[in-house]
Amino acid sequence: MVIDVTDARWLREPIRDDVMDLWWLGEVLHESRTPYQHLLVARTRLGTTLFCDHNPQSAECGQLAFHEAELVPAMLLAERVRSVLVIGCSEGTVCQLAEEAGAERIDHVDIDPDCVRVCARHLPYGYTPEEAEAAERGAGPVRLHYGDGDRFVQQALRSGTRYDLVVLDLPEEQDDPGAQHNVLYGSEFLTSCRELLAPGGVVSTHVSRPYLSVPMPDSTESLARPWRRFGEIFGTRVYFRSDEQPWAAIMLGRAEAVDDPVQHMRETLAELPYRPRTLDAPALLSATRLPAVLRDTEGQGPPYRAAS
Repeated sequence: MVIDVTDARWLREPIRDDVMDLWWLGEVLHESRTPYQHLLVARTRLGTTLFCDHNPQSAECGQLAFHEAELVPAMLLAERVRSVLVIGCSEGTVCQLAEEAGAERIDHVDIDPDCVRVCARHLPYGYTPEEAEAAERGAGPVRLHYGDGDRFVQQALRSGTRYDLVVLDLPEEQDDPGAQHNVLYGSEFLTSCRELLAPGGVVSTHVSRPYLSVPMPDSTESLARPWRRFGEIFGTRVYFRSDEQPWAAIMLGRAEAVDDPVQHMRETLAELPYRPRTLDAPALLSATRLPAVLRDTEGQGPPYRAAS
């Protein structure tokens, strides 16, 4: 919801029933409702910022760190990066980074064509309108498909298509069981993504940003829950949280067991064709250290207690 406070426009972002963030809005560049969501692109203190259903998706300041966090650790854990599937990421930035890293085939799936085109017109990062149009035609390594991500994965499985990386850049998982995109965080979908991987392939997804900054027993479950899922589905799981971008909490899964995945990632970093701008070897080591809530050996709950 956009509200007026002291002669200025502010966007109210719900965090919990008792917590919200207020975003100061400068110039509003675009506002509309698509068949899938409410879109808002505005200038904020973080530069040009994309909001979907009043939730910030990316901002000019820090977007590179966020998108590198989604892709680079996955590339480091994977055996190779020739084919990449990106679900979500209306901005197209992850696809561009994958192309820069040398991927030969990048399938980009987004359910909302209006959002992709709005991002291309108004965001100073990601696709330009010409690049989005070329991707729609498949005129290059990036091929843009409009549709449901789960359906695309099932069709790819039936056709025998396999990917070295599957990157899920989605709206945050919601506590509301009716949220349509929640299925893309569920065990059944993640299992399908695992089956879609080529040998040595990796799945990457980010987890709910707001709950990470509100350490209450119910909210930290939004971090522990996907960690448990990854442990049940993948032979190797790695947690990554960027020290450059507080929104970027990422979980990685690889079907095969890797004895020391972080050491494998550190060794791969020096040989990676893509040179990250927001991640180096010391950052990789610190970013993969598990927080206390995930170091709980049984994974049954966080070491936080509600105030009496």
